[in-house]
Amino acid sequence: MRRKSFAAAAGLAMLLTAAPALSMFAATARADDVPSADDPRAEAKRWFRDAKFGMFVHWGVYSLLGRGEWVMNNDKIPISEYEKLPPRFNPTKFDAAAWVSTVKRAGMKYITITSKHHDGFCMYDSKLTKYDIVDGTPYGKDPLKALADACHKEGVKLFFYYSLLDWHHPDYFPRGGTGKTAGRAEEGDWKKYVAYYQGQVRELCTNYGEIGGIWFDGWWDRPRADWDLEGTYRIIHELQPKALAGNNHHVKPFPGEDFQMFEQDLPGENSAGFNKAQADAGLPLETCLTMNNSWGYNAGDKKFKSADQVIRTLVGAAGRNANLLLNVGPRPDGTIGREFEERLGEVGRWLDANGQSIYATRRGPYGPAAWGVSTQSASSATIFLHVLKDVDEVELPRSALDLAADTIDTHKPFMITTKAGAAAIAIPQDVRKPVDTIIVLTPNVLRKEPRRREP
Repeated sequence: MRRKSFAAAAGLAMLLTAAPALSMFAATARADDVPSADDPRAEAKRWFRDAKFGMFVHWGVYSLLGRGEWVMNNDKIPISEYEKLPPRFNPTKFDAAAWVSTVKRAGMKYITITSKHHDGFCMYDSKLTKYDIVDGTPYGKDPLKALADACHKEGVKLFFYYSLLDWHHPDYFPRGGTGKTAGRAEEGDWKKYVAYYQGQVRELCTNYGEIGGIWFDGWWDRPRADWDLEGTYRIIHELQPKALAGNNHHVKPFPGEDFQMFEQDLPGENSAGFNKAQADAGLPLETCLTMNNSWGYNAGDKKFKSADQVIRTLVGAAGRNANLLLNVGPRPDGTIGREFEERLGEVGRWLDANGQSIYATRRGPYGPAAWGVSTQSASSATIFLHVLKDVDEVELPRSALDLAADTIDTHKPFMITTKAGAAAIAIPQDVRKPVDTIIVLTPNVLRKEPRRREP
């Protein structure tokens, strides 16, 4: 990830104008769900769009220092000193089944975990280096194998984060914009490094059963270098035909990439300063977000977002056709901290009650707007208004007059009235929720029978 962490924009800006009539939207909103004969990953992309919520895990030997995953670079620690960390790294309390249980309680559908971060240390059993958790630590086991097994057992998809840049490898040369204080000789063979990283991609695509995909980071360290991304994506797609490839480069997606990510920002926002690329309407989208201000474990960072903030960001992502990949930074012993667990539990309980308005939905026809966003079921004409502000009413295009409205929980009906040529829904104080007031809109013709809650 980038060196600096930024708080995600919890408030929602008015970025898009309301779409036209429901009939037009219903015909186009689910076009991306039609499998394409020339896209072997169409079903995988649809699954990804439906999943909506995943856990990001930044975990490595840097966790021992408790100052985040960029500590080697930020504190100017040379390789000779940093290599003293692996012999001290022994995460005996790591429990893959417990991690997956936490993920499921939170309502998350997938995990993306660091297989190698910028420090070059591999958190899996790589045969291409001894600088890994199996060969270089007293722990001597492969946690990613245990996690893959637990994920397969529980039906959770597993993605691997992989850092393209490397502050440790001698052939990462010429040097990029970071890692210049590692103490490496100013020499190396870039083609050998590319072969090394592509060999590790092969390992990740070969040794862990079916995976969800590979999440790359670090291209921005040397944007003009020949990374042979085309060849890398071909390796992934040949070895794992259903796996998705994505790259956190903050520019227009490259050929071969299957989803587009935004770091610390919702699509269309740029509080972090580097999310300048426009969202690609043809690709699944994902926002990755820290729960405090750090990716890796940072003992001094207590600025945790509340569960309410996380829920609003999850809703804001869904209303922009994006997933939320929410980060945790496990402690060096392999456990997930109480601050993370508590917030994840609260979000999971909210999803238990309101998940039908998030899972298997697409961006709705209304908003993002000052009041919030809308989502629409990927399999029906049902629309969910997510009113994230304490407002008296929501104004919609006149076409909404043909709809029926009620609350998601009590099914209390709302009156949709005409106001200045538009439609308006008054929101009484007694139905407003502190986090998200969800109003369900359906065509009147569908109301011949009581609406049932979707599973």
